[in-house]
Amino acid sequence: MNASISILRPGSNNPATHPELTDTLRASVAAKASAALTVLRAALEEFGSAGELTFANSCGAEDMVLTDLILSPALPIEIFSLDTGRLPAETYSLMGKVEQRYDAKLKVFFPDATAVETLVRSHGINAFYDSVELRKACCGVRKMEPLRRALAGKKAWVTGLRAAQSVTRSALPLREMDLANGLAKLNPLSDWSETEVWAYIRINEVPYNALHDQFYPSIGCAPCTRAVALGEDVRAGRWWWEDPASKECGLHVKAS
Repeated sequence: MNASISILRPGSNNPATHPELTDTLRASVAAKASAALTVLRAALEEFGSAGELTFANSCGAEDMVLTDLILSPALPIEIFSLDTGRLPAETYSLMGKVEQRYDAKLKVFFPDATAVETLVRSHGINAFYDSVELRKACCGVRKMEPLRRALAGKKAWVTGLRAAQSVTRSALPLREMDLANGLAKLNPLSDWSETEVWAYIRINEVPYNALHDQFYPSIGCAPCTRAVALGEDVRAGRWWWEDPASKECGLHVKAS
């Protein structure tokens, strides 16, 4: 590990978030950004531009790329976020920066308060550490139910998923059918590398979560997210106490 970089001494010199912007990398990012825009514009033509198409923005690095691709050219695609009630302070700060940068308000969905109270009273405030089942129950209340409301009445939704993110996403198509929610699902960044994501952010000066510079490549709820060591898998900091094969909250698990 570089002596000037460590999890205990994070900073703006995190090599993962500051790739060298070579001519080759710039060309690759420009080509993939153009392809992603083509996907988004084609989706508007197919599904409609009056709210039928929505983008689920978790405020991660990939989602900030898509936010910029949508809002910079003012594409008529709705953007929503899920506030689980346990997000890091840095995520809320980023939401505010997005609204200021693009002069746009995010549509935020919250979990049902009664359902959260019931879950916590029955199992405890941090029961998600106790078993995969309880962790998924927490995700169900805080993420899955609000997502269902966010997607109600939509024809298609856009995500920032990438095939390289984890073993659970290795065979990620550009487009698929979300059987659980009954609508099409588009993954315009499915073939992007992490380096290409960060190159786009740097080239276009896109706002991003400050935790990324502190070695948080993947950011979810605060209790379920931690920094990773250099060279670790990008999803190693999410639900680190579980087997990699179970590391999904349910938002992107295919219905059987």
